[in-house]
Amino acid sequence: MTHSFIAHTSPGRSRVFALVRRPGDELEAVTTLGAGDLHLTGELVSALNSFLYDRDDSALGKVLDRVPKPVRMATQQYLKDKCEPVMGAFTECGPVEVVREAVYFDGIDEELEEYLEGAYAIGLGIRMSNKRKRHGGVRWVIQLLNDEVSVPASAEPRTWAIPAGAKLARTWTSKQQAGGAGPVRGALQVAEDATDQGQWVRIHTLLHSRYDVDFEGSGTSEFVVDVFDAPIPLEQLGE
Repeated sequence: MTHSFIAHTSPGRSRVFALVRRPGDELEAVTTLGAGDLHLTGELVSALNSFLYDRDDSALGKVLDRVPKPVRMATQQYLKDKCEPVMGAFTECGPVEVVREAVYFDGIDEELEEYLEGAYAIGLGIRMSNKRKRHGGVRWVIQLLNDEVSVPASAEPRTWAIPAGAKLARTWTSKQQAGGAGPVRGALQVAEDATDQGQWVRIHTLLHSRYDVDFEGSGTSEFVVDVFDAPIPLEQLGE
């Protein structure tokens, strides 16, 4: 995934690079600005980084219209070939970073609930999935992100893409929560019930905005539980 764009400027040129994570960090060359266009370096890099978040072709186009044609063509080709949108990967403040790659729990219990409550209370993004252990039983794998991703008011409450070929049996959100249980307890109850039926479950959090325009930063934090019409996947070696 293209994480961000950066530039290295010397007296005669600016080279624009993409920082790519696969999961290791790599630099890929995007384009080069000549001596006469060095003053456009900052604008181009800023516009490219904004594009990763908002996919606003018109805003990027206003900058690309001012650079030489070879620079514009090289940039557009790179974006076409290497920058497919990734759901839940960016906020208006930049890329969403993984702060804890994987934490494992062998069951839904008080310890797991307290862990999620703590992460949720300080605004970390949560992604969680059940896995079938090779020697029996179920393990929960949790990944923590540095932020929750916002979605517009009218958008589907989802920032974790459904895997290709996977079929959803149902989706629950904490807006559907009834009774006195909080969102964490409600999500875990749905997940536990589906797991007892042998179904694959994924949980994630998001910020569901009150608005469709300028929707970042104002809304309701929600848990989303996806129950798939599929058995719990087998844990892979190394997970």
